[in-house]
Amino acid sequence: MTAVPSLPRLEPVLSGPPVIPVLVLDDPAEAVPLARALVAGGLRMLEVTLRTPRALACAEAIAAAVPEAVVGLGTLTRPEHFAAARDAGARFLVSPGLTGALAEAAHATGLPYLPGIATVTESLIAREHGFFEQKFFPAGIAGGAPALAGFAPLLPDVRFCPTGGIRIDHVGTFLALPNVFALGGTWLTPPALVKERAWAEIEALARTATAAAAAAVQST
Repeated sequence: MTAVPSLPRLEPVLSGPPVIPVLVLDDPAEAVPLARALVAGGLRMLEVTLRTPRALACAEAIAAAVPEAVVGLGTLTRPEHFAAARDAGARFLVSPGLTGALAEAAHATGLPYLPGIATVTESLIAREHGFFEQKFFPAGIAGGAPALAGFAPLLPDVRFCPTGGIRIDHVGTFLALPNVFALGGTWLTPPALVKERAWAEIEALARTATAAAAAAVQST
C-alpha cells in the first residue's frame, strides 16, 4: 500500500487546557459572545458543528471577532464540507466518521483533521489514510475510558480526542489515559443557557473545566 502523507497534527497547536467545547449554533449574534465567554473561562479551542443552516456563518463570525479563539468545524459528513470549512476560517476539522472521499477531501485542505472512530478496525482504517489523531465517538456508548485504555497497546502511535456523552466528571478519567490528548463535549454550552444568553454562567462552566483539566494534567 502506498504511504499516505500525514496532515499537520492538532495536538501541537492546542492552546490552553485540552478541552474543546462542541458548539451547536445558528445565530452569529449569539456565537460571538458565547465564544468570548468560553475564551474568558480559559478555553480557546472551539468546535462549531455543521448541524444548523448558519453554522458556517457562526464560525466565520467567531474567527473574525474573537481572534483569541482557535475555531474548528465539526460534523463534516460530505466532501464539499471540507473546503467550505477551510474557507470559513476553520483551523482544524472534525467528522463523526470516515470514508475514502472524506479522507481525500481532508488531505486537500492541509488542515489538522480528527476523523471519528468507534472501534479498533475503524481506527486502523483511519491510520491507513494517514490520520494519527482521531476522534473517539460516541465515547459514552462506545466503551468510554476503558475502551481507550484497551486501544493503547494495540495502537501505540494513535492519539485520541473522545467526545459524545462527556461530562465534567469524566475529564480526569479520560485525561489520565496516555493515548488521550484532549476531549470535547457540549456540556459546556447547555442549550438553555445559550438561549438565555447566560454568558457569565457559561464562562463559569469553562473555568470549572479548565481547573479540572489542569488538575488532571498535573496528576499524570
